[in-house]
Amino acid sequence: MTGEKRFIEILMVEDNNDDADLMAEALQQEHERARVKVVEDGDAALAYLQRSGAFASVPRPDLILLDLNLPKKSGHEVLAEIKADPELKHIPVIILTTSSSDLDVMSSYNLGANCYITKPLDLDRFTSIVGAIDKFWLRTATLSPR
Repeated sequence: MTGEKRFIEILMVEDNNDDADLMAEALQQEHERARVKVVEDGDAALAYLQRSGAFASVPRPDLILLDLNLPKKSGHEVLAEIKADPELKHIPVIILTTSSSDLDVMSSYNLGANCYITKPLDLDRFTSIVGAIDKFWLRTATLSPR
């Protein structure tokens, strides 16, 4: 793949449609090669990552944005399964949640999260966070090849 720039596949696991739409749109505007796929619950996230059922032909994500408060399976359960799976554990997982609880932060890092971000309430802070994710994870860090 000499000189060719591939898309950066991002899986967002978020049950709040407004938050998901805002984040996906902001990331795609910030980074021209970002492709964001959204699933709304923990079971769908694992099906997507394991490429089962309707997700049989999806690309493996380069980065996962994971909410903790999800229906069906919690973000902590999803994170534990990702990091226990030899095929998935290399994928960086950013926890992006409303919780600022020390217990949630500690638990997430203990389960192997690569980053923990509390969702901001104001648009300026939100824009700053999207820029920081883009700058570090999409432009600075070397993501694992698929």
